[in-house]
Amino acid sequence: MKHKTQQRKALMECLHEASGPLNPAEILWFSREKVSSLGIATVYRNLKLLVEEGLVAELQVPGQGSYYEPADMGHHHHFQCRNCKQLFCIEGCPPGIKSLAPEGFKLDGHEIFLYGFCAECTH
Repeated sequence: MKHKTQQRKALMECLHEASGPLNPAEILWFSREKVSSLGIATVYRNLKLLVEEGLVAELQVPGQGSYYEPADMGHHHHFQCRNCKQLFCIEGCPPGIKSLAPEGFKLDGHEIFLYGFCAECTH
């Protein structure tokens, strides 16, 4: 059980240290710095468990599959660089978001995904 605890701890540390959501391959890459024997199957298995336990949130990125981030981040949105494909978290919501729902409808959630070029890629 100790080995599994180290693997899960490495994944969680990786996600908390990241500047935005990561895909499983990125999680594997960064987590191997802490647990060199980590494999992709183990990453997927542990991510599934961490999502089920409510510790990690799964984000579906259009056309790119699942990305993951800590579940305790609160409400936020995402920006993806069209060049390097890195994801960034964006705080806050546009004013008047609730007014976009049709009359008589009750909005209970939303997702906003922005695309463009990050500061590094615009230089």
